[in-house]
Amino acid sequence: MSDLKIVLAHADAREDRTVTTGNKAWELFADDTSVIAGRVNGDLKDLAYELRDGDVVEGVAIDSVDGHNILRHSTAHVMAQAVQQLFPDAKLGIGPPIQDGFYYDFDVETPFVPDDLVKIETAMRKIIKEGQRFERRVVSDHDAIHELQDEPYKIELIGLKGSGKSDDAAEGASVEVGAGELTIYDNVNRKGETAWSDLCRGPHLPTTKRIPAFKLMRSAAAYWRGDEKNKQLQRIYGTAWESKEALEEHLHRIEEAERRDHRKLGRDLDLFSFPDEIGSGLPVFHPKGGVIKREMEDYVRRRHIEEGFEYVGTPHIAKEGLFYTSGHLPYYGEGMFPALDVDGMDYRLKAMNCPMHNLIFRSRQRSYRELPLRLFEFGSVYRHEKSGVIHGLTRVRGFAQDDSHSYVTKEQAPGEIKHLLEFCLGLFRDFGLDDFYLELSTRDDSKPDKFIGSDEDWEIATKVLEDVCIESGLELVPDPGGAAYYGPKVSVQARDAIGRTWQMSTIQYDFNQPSADRFNLEYVASDGTRQQPVMIHSAKFGSIERFIGVLVEHYAGAFPPWLAPVQVQAIPVADTFSDYLYDVAKQMKAQGLRVEVDDSDDRMQKKIRNAQLQKVPFMMIAGADDVAAGAVSFRYRDGRQDNGVPIAEAIQRVVDAVASREQV
Repeated sequence: MSDLKIVLAHADAREDRTVTTGNKAWELFADDTSVIAGRVNGDLKDLAYELRDGDVVEGVAIDSVDGHNILRHSTAHVMAQAVQQLFPDAKLGIGPPIQDGFYYDFDVETPFVPDDLVKIETAMRKIIKEGQRFERRVVSDHDAIHELQDEPYKIELIGLKGSGKSDDAAEGASVEVGAGELTIYDNVNRKGETAWSDLCRGPHLPTTKRIPAFKLMRSAAAYWRGDEKNKQLQRIYGTAWESKEALEEHLHRIEEAERRDHRKLGRDLDLFSFPDEIGSGLPVFHPKGGVIKREMEDYVRRRHIEEGFEYVGTPHIAKEGLFYTSGHLPYYGEGMFPALDVDGMDYRLKAMNCPMHNLIFRSRQRSYRELPLRLFEFGSVYRHEKSGVIHGLTRVRGFAQDDSHSYVTKEQAPGEIKHLLEFCLGLFRDFGLDDFYLELSTRDDSKPDKFIGSDEDWEIATKVLEDVCIESGLELVPDPGGAAYYGPKVSVQARDAIGRTWQMSTIQYDFNQPSADRFNLEYVASDGTRQQPVMIHSAKFGSIERFIGVLVEHYAGAFPPWLAPVQVQAIPVADTFSDYLYDVAKQMKAQGLRVEVDDSDDRMQKKIRNAQLQKVPFMMIAGADDVAAGAVSFRYRDGRQDNGVPIAEAIQRVVDAVASREQV
């Protein structure tokens, strides 16, 4: 045995330690039960990892992001073990951790039903109580194929790894195989026997007893490797948390999210629909939803003009060659719809507006005095999304972008990005979102074929975005590999009323499309030379449709008055007071307010109930006393009521609430 020098890293300090040969990582954290894995020299490792001289070791707590992923992937293994105990013929697919949970795909003869999930949960609890150890074992491809000969999907993943195509295997496949060595994890029982094994890169919890709280949520069909041409498997979704309290909080959030589901509220409030006759992912807005959409469009059009943008318009389709010039077809072709044959020439539905804005810039000679040149439009674009990812308004195939492009000098780029970021944040605050952080998406250097441009260009562009983000004072989260093929981007991530995060605006630094190899954009500099501008893409809402879906869920359908489809519902106590309210409504409409009078045969309480269900911000009630006083009574969504409000004051109260964009 000999001494080894290691460094124990903490959040705010580094501690030199001396250990001996054979010491394991768990020995460093024996007094801290929250640590379930280690980060050694930047890589995640099991606590059973044997320490080496020079290692830098940091504990991974179970309630951290990495800790959650390890907990959930370990729970997925326990679930798969339980499934194969109960359904011995089940074949294993992929079982990765996902946001707030995990899933595992199985090839079974009969789809799972809710009663099956109850049985699987019971079997999982027994495995957890037994305290099985997760033990890592390195294997060769040949030995793994022999050992897993009854698992055809695992063998397929091993084959993809051997052919160098593991990156294309499937989303989530990285938990199974990767570019490095192949490993299998054994679940070892108290007798030291292997109870179950799975192909996996790890790391895992030390034992199954370290799973504090879990729940299986639902089952669904899923194509193997996400390809509709492959066999349909059964996917079981679950969730796991660091404590029973954390699990209960998560389940409560799910209940609240279901209550706020924009698809259900869209039906209940008669805002929008998705007719089968039109096609999946192609929404239509009904009159009430059209009010919200128009208010948003009017607002953002005015704000763009105030911020120095010029409004333009471009067609929905273009010759295919345009998208080769921009680079979209070579690098984003799978996201575009197939070509349309028009008079023997191929056209494409546009998936983005930037190529056409480049042509506007290039339509005549430009001077440095014109820069920044800011172009903006509501551009309808079309994305060939797979049917499995389409989700209400938040993932569609056809949508409108409040899309803008700023053409600037390199020196102007930092100031323009700051200007755009402040524009975006101010816009979201006007819509009631005020909890943000920023995400910086950069190039994946290991995949150079997926990005264009020189290392120097990428370095400059990334540094400009990073500096502006840091200067903003907002939290900055890295997103390595998430950049567009033509340049890095920063996205504004906004948290809604129940703490969920939504990606909103994006700001992208593009040095490629203006280049001589692409659109050859130029301006005449002050010294008379021709220079290439920097192009900065920005979308504030991103997609108007998606932003409406986010707002519906943020407000649970109870929009502030300025966005509400009906701002005032007038309710007469009896039919004899209808004319009085029609006259008040006429005065309100003259002020630009959206007012409806309920003169149906329903009783007054039913009318109030209907207005509450429609989440109307103001109910205006009138009876004999109100008419005699030239007043109305206001009833609010929360049940409060103000009686005897003079008509002029009532109108002004609503006008002020709309102007302030406040919630009532």
